[in-house]
Amino acid sequence: MNLRDLRYLVSLAEHRHFGRAAEATFVSQPTLSTQIRKLEEELGVALVERTPRKVLLTEVGREIAQRAREVLNEVEQIRAIARRTLDPESGTVRLGIFPTLGPYLLPHVVPRIREGFPRLELLLTEEKTEVVLRLLREGRLDAGILALPIHDDQLHQEFLFEEDFVLAVPETHPLAKHASLELDELADQNLLLLEDGHCLRDQALEVCHLAGANERSGFRATSLETLRQMVAAGVGITLLPSLAVQPPIAPSANVHLVPFRGDPPSRRIAMVWRKSSALGAFLERLAGVIRSLPRELLDARAPAPARKQRRTTAHR
Repeated sequence: MNLRDLRYLVSLAEHRHFGRAAEATFVSQPTLSTQIRKLEEELGVALVERTPRKVLLTEVGREIAQRAREVLNEVEQIRAIARRTLDPESGTVRLGIFPTLGPYLLPHVVPRIREGFPRLELLLTEEKTEVVLRLLREGRLDAGILALPIHDDQLHQEFLFEEDFVLAVPETHPLAKHASLELDELADQNLLLLEDGHCLRDQALEVCHLAGANERSGFRATSLETLRQMVAAGVGITLLPSLAVQPPIAPSANVHLVPFRGDPPSRRIAMVWRKSSALGAFLERLAGVIRSLPRELLDARAPAPARKQRRTTAHR
């Protein structure tokens, strides 16, 4: 048994196809198939159930593939320790981030990261929270930027910032006349929300519960930009995170933004990584760069020029 054969098995578990698994590991299909059979012979158990149309791992095959994934991750941690010892700010960091944050946060933080760590290769993966967490546990990501709470004792959580929500309404909506709102003024309103699987949906539902508002039935958006366009079209109202209404995001005509008074609804963002990660010390420094974002990007009540421009645009 060697690391190469374990990689073949893990690739086959992920792709469930000999051809695609071979392509992912840069070998020919016959080579990969032969090595999997040799591994089965060495272990004395069947790892793969071969059918004409697809490949399925046996129950023991799935268990061994999971253990193999953990072994390969530990080997990568050994390599990471060596690389960081030679040059702590070089190498690669694989970072996951969820879709309702990535496009709005990254334009502000990537230039800061490049300036602080010019030799760092940052590989970004945009997926829903549950996928980012799975990739983290499997060792296929080094860290993730996610919304709290995260319930996983194996992950370290480094708080980054709290981001306010702002209410987005069509300019003809009665709430567009308000300079600001109390949360309970949303009572009996119907809000447009994202589809299941987005953490922003869960956060918005919590706000609806607190305010006595409801979800608009018959519609669930697949992205934050779809929600924005539905508001612009006069379909309804929604909550947007503060970063999503800041440049470089272009202003949307017919969308009026109303901040909340008092204690506004918000989401708390953290960077998370495995407690066993060899990159922990460096990831803390990376989190510090992201944490240094200007407060006016995150506070819907801050007198940011960008937000004033948006309101002016909405009333033209």
